[in-house]
Amino acid sequence: MSIKPLDDRIVVRRSEAQTLSAGGIIIPDKAAEKPSEGIVIAAGPGKLLENGKRLPVSVKVNDRVLFTKYGAKEVSHEGEKLLILRESDLLAVVETEVEEERAA
Repeated sequence: MSIKPLDDRIVVRRSEAQTLSAGGIIIPDKAAEKPSEGIVIAAGPGKLLENGKRLPVSVKVNDRVLFTKYGAKEVSHEGEKLLILRESDLLAVVETEVEEERAA
């Protein structure tokens, strides 16, 4: 079974929390802050406009994205915790150096 988001909603798998600080200190799981970064695993068809047309979402599956801390709804699907959020709750798409070189 898969999740198919509606309208301008995006399903994201949150990245793993950092368990080691920049100074080399181990951070316990409960004290680690949940990251606001993840991978898009599904995207809806886009926002339905007043004229009946759809404005497609600007992200695609496997994009790495940054999102707002409080905009996401956490759901459990097949034993995995996922986030569902609106496209407007996305802050940025993180591009890797390989993607930037291809675009140039």
